Amino acid sequence: MKLPLNRKIVLPLVLALIIIGLSAVSLAVIYNMRTIPTLGKIRAYGVGVYWDSSCSQNVMTLDWGVAEPGLTQDRTFFLRNEGNAPTILYLDTENWSPQAASNYMTLTWDYNGESINPNQVIQVTLTLSISSNIEGITNFAFDIIISQS
Repeated sequence: MKLPLNRKIVLPLVLALIIIGLSAVSLAVIYNMRTIPTLGKIRAYGVGVYWDSSCSQNVMTLDWGVAEPGLTQDRTFFLRNEGNAPTILYLDTENWSPQAASNYMTLTWDYNGESINPNQVIQVTLTLSISSNIEGITNFAFDIIISQS
C-alpha cells in the first residue's frame, strides 16, 4: 500500500537537505583550504634534543599539527650539551618543501644565547609563525638545524 506524499512538504524538505549538504561540503572545503598539515625533521649537532628533562625520549621530528594562517604554534623540548666543552647553540632551517613556504613562515626560539656546560640540560620552546597572507601552500615540511659553536 502506497502512502500519498504531499508534494508541498517533500519538495521543500529535499531542497533543505540539499542546501544543508552543500553547506557542509563548502565549510569543509573552506576549512581545509585554511589549514596546512606540517612536519619538521630535527637535525642536531653536538646537542641532544629530548621530549623530557631526563633526556630519555629523543625528538626526531616535530609535528606542528594543523597550522592556521596568521597564527603561531609552540613546541617545547629539552636540549643537552653532549660535547665536552661549554657551547652556544644556533638555530637554522633548510630544505623547505615547497621552497615558497619559507616566504610565509618564521621559526624562532626562546634560547637566549647563554653558554651551556657539558651535560647541562635546558628547556627550549620553538615558535612557528605563519603569515596571514599565505597562499598556494597546501602542506609543507622543513628541517630544523640545532648546532653548537
